[in-house]
Amino acid sequence: MSPAPAPRVLVIRRDNIGDLICTTPLLRALRTQLTAARIAVLANRYNEAALRGNPDIDAVYAYTKAKHRSPGESLLGAYSDRLGTILSMRRERFDWVLLPGGPQASALRFARWIGGRRVLVRSDDDDDAGPHEVEQACRLLVRMGLRYETPALRLASPAAELAEVDARLAEALPQRPQRIVGLHVSARKPSQRWPAERFAELALRLRAREDVGFMLLWAPGSQNNPLHPGDDEKAAAILATTRDLPIVGIPTQRLEQLIAAIARCDAFVCGDGGAMHVAAGLGKPVVALFGQSSPERWHPWGVPHVVLRRPDGADVAGIGADEVAAALASLNC
Repeated sequence: MSPAPAPRVLVIRRDNIGDLICTTPLLRALRTQLTAARIAVLANRYNEAALRGNPDIDAVYAYTKAKHRSPGESLLGAYSDRLGTILSMRRERFDWVLLPGGPQASALRFARWIGGRRVLVRSDDDDDAGPHEVEQACRLLVRMGLRYETPALRLASPAAELAEVDARLAEALPQRPQRIVGLHVSARKPSQRWPAERFAELALRLRAREDVGFMLLWAPGSQNNPLHPGDDEKAAAILATTRDLPIVGIPTQRLEQLIAAIARCDAFVCGDGGAMHVAAGLGKPVVALFGQSSPERWHPWGVPHVVLRRPDGADVAGIGADEVAAALASLNC
C-alpha cells in the first residue's frame, strides 16, 4: 500500500547519538520520495542538536530523559513537559509512526500514547536489507510501499559554535597547517578507549612527515566522577606530550560543540561511538577503532573510512599508532 501524496510521518528515535544520526538517511529518503509530506521526529533532548538545520524535517519533538535532567530540574517538571509534548504530537494525527530502532519498550509506549493510523516497527525481517543500521532502518521504506534506498547521513553545522571553533583555531594555530586531523579520545565503552600514549605517538609520527595540525576532542570532566566521568586527565597527558606540536584541545560539553569542531577537521580518528557517526554525517574520512562491537552494523556510513579491529575483537589498546598512521595514509589523509 503506497502512502498518500502528503502523509504525516513521525519517526521515533529516542536512543543514542549514533543511532539517531544513522536514521537521517531514512529521513532523507522520505523527503525525496514524499516531497509534500510532513515529517517529524521524536528524539531525546540530549541528541536534539543532531537534527537542527536538517532540511528533510518539518518538526522536531524532544523530551528530557530523567537521567539527563539539568541541575535543579525536577522529575515532576520533566514528566510534565513530556506529557505536553505527547499531547502536541497527538494533535498532529500522524498517518505513519515509524520505529526504526525496533521494538524498544519506551518507543512502543510513545507510539501508543501518540497514536497514528499505521505503526511500523523494525523487525528481524528487516535484517535482510543488509547488516548495517542504516540499511535495516531504510527497509521500512519498502514496508511503506516506497522505493528502497540508503542515502548518505546528513548533519548541519551550527553557525555560532563554528565561529567559536574558528576563533580557537586562529588563536592556537596562527600559522594554519595544511590540514587538521581530529583526535577524539573519549568512548563510552571501555573496549573502545585507545590509550593516551598511542594518541600522542600518532600525532608525533604524523607531524614528523608532513605539515599537519591536530584538534584534540574529549568529554570534559574528571575520570573519577561517578555520575559523568570525563577525560580531562587523559587529554592533559596527551597535550603535555605533544606540547611542541600544532595542537588545540577542545573539550566538548554539548553536542553542538562536537559537531562544529569535527566540521573543521580534514580527517578524524576515533573509537566506535557517537563522534564517529558525527564525522560521517559531516562527510569526513574516518579511521575508526573497534573493540567489542560490530563493524558490520556500525561502520562509518557513506564516507571513506578504515576500520581497525583486533582479529579476536579485543580492546582497541592492542592497535598500534603505526597502524592508524598507515590507515590515514591509505585515505590520502
